Amino acid sequence: MDKTIDIPYDYDGVTGVPITFLDKYNPEQFEILGIDRYIEGNKTPNKRFTINGKEIYARIVIRRIGEAQ
Repeated sequence: MDKTIDIPYDYDGVTGVPITFLDKYNPEQFEILGIDRYIEGNKTPNKRFTINGKEIYARIVIRRIGEAQ
């Protein structure tokens, strides 16, 4: 995801975004839940999320304000 606009407007869950998201962060639109390696529910605690078994860059986990929790 390269741009905030790439976040699906109808997605009803949490998503991981690059740390550059913070430059565009709007607290009225998004809630920051945590960072990947420390977020509750991470299947590999204390490690970054993985794709095909390889750690990816750090991700901030967010959710749209007002979505199902």
